Amino acid sequence: MKKLICLFMMALVVGACDDGFEDLNVNPTKPSQIAAGNKLTAVLKFVSSERYDNWRAQLIYQSTMMQHLSTTAGYWSGDKYTWNRGYASSLLDRYYENAIKNVEDLKFQLDNEEAPEEMKAIVRIVRVFAFSRLTDLYGDVPYSEAGKAVIEGVFLPKYDTQSEIYADMLKELEESAAALGNGTSGFGTADVIYQGDQAKWKKLANSLMLRLGLRLIKVDPTASQAWVTKAIAGGVMTSNEDIFYLQHDSNNRNGISEAFDADGNPRMSKTFIDFLQDGNDPRLPILAARRSDGSTAPADLIGFPNGLDSAMLLAETGEENTDNYAEPNRAILAGFDAPMIFQTYAEVEFMLAEANVRWGLAGDAETHYNNGVTAAMKQLSLFSDDAIIEDDAIATYLTNNPYDATNAIEQINTQYWAATFLNEYETFSNWRRIGFPVLTPTNYPGNETGGTIPRRLTYSQNEASVNAANYEAAVASQGPDVLTTRVWWDVQ
Repeated sequence: MKKLICLFMMALVVGACDDGFEDLNVNPTKPSQIAAGNKLTAVLKFVSSERYDNWRAQLIYQSTMMQHLSTTAGYWSGDKYTWNRGYASSLLDRYYENAIKNVEDLKFQLDNEEAPEEMKAIVRIVRVFAFSRLTDLYGDVPYSEAGKAVIEGVFLPKYDTQSEIYADMLKELEESAAALGNGTSGFGTADVIYQGDQAKWKKLANSLMLRLGLRLIKVDPTASQAWVTKAIAGGVMTSNEDIFYLQHDSNNRNGISEAFDADGNPRMSKTFIDFLQDGNDPRLPILAARRSDGSTAPADLIGFPNGLDSAMLLAETGEENTDNYAEPNRAILAGFDAPMIFQTYAEVEFMLAEANVRWGLAGDAETHYNNGVTAAMKQLSLFSDDAIIEDDAIATYLTNNPYDATNAIEQINTQYWAATFLNEYETFSNWRRIGFPVLTPTNYPGNETGGTIPRRLTYSQNEASVNAANYEAAVASQGPDVLTTRVWWDVQ
């Protein structure tokens, strides 16, 4: 990310220079604008973000709260339900100074340049995605005034309520989808997600609408059904070719992979490994490897319980280290050029299955469930050819783990939990929305939650100090700035 920021600064300097004498009427004190395509590329990379917040908010907190990962390391606060304010606020800290500031700047530029509506629509969709991550993780956040210090001189933005944010995000997705056609946008290859393919961005807008619509299921079931119906009618993802992800490279490394490179502590949670082993899941040797020798033989892969430190491990098991337990399979998952996945076709199929169970929408639930499982297994090939799962292995898995109409909502969303491994923002949000899979909480000594799984992460100390009035108003509206306060859509 430092390289990216440096390139931005260099581009600004170069753009401010005048080679000579052909444009004497140009104001020499006013720098030329950076091309909108270059800004879009940067914004998408800022959305993927860097090691700092992927390590802290995504892995240390959410992956362990959701029992995908576990570790004895004390600073891994998530499954111990302890509070490290800087770790908890890391997404907020990084997104506002990078992704949000730059997407607002790009949106402003496109409006000023009277750019084609499809280009504006793509930026609006990216903006919704970035803000959805923020509001789903923290609740009420700066939205309507965010990222506008330079544009409008707003240095201390107010916090909008999540209900207001959701209403606007859904509106933005609806309008953006309507503005997109079937051609190529003016961004072209600067669009490092879909290479300017408007049809794919339209599917993404509707797929995000489907996701956010289902988020409302507890707080407003009627609105939830209406938005889900609208999303399906608009056209959602139809194959793994539509996955919303950023392919990283040596110049812009994957932040999760950088965290794994810096930290050898995380192990695969016993909860997750047991689920994979119980179903003879062909994903197991792709996702996990034994720490001691790299073995991926299923019999060698043991999950580590959540909520233990080194002393507790020794007391309970007599073991002094965790090398014989499984860790994420670094050979496949942890390359610096690994994709960062934001939303998948598999998730969409599981949501369609749920929509059918709830409201009779979208066709046959069993078909969508089978499609979701298949897509979730196939999407691992994005990481490596070594992660390809053959059709017969998937067919065997579905035969041995068939769709169960009597337990459909739990089964669908347990598979959703498995499919969103390493997209822990979505894992945590969907778990709070639906409550599946059923996770057994830990009760680590001195935890902040009374032994319950957190419901949100917390605001930054800087906001509490510098933007105190707006911070305090948000706390008064939403509830205490603690891990157990529920966001608006997460009603009991």
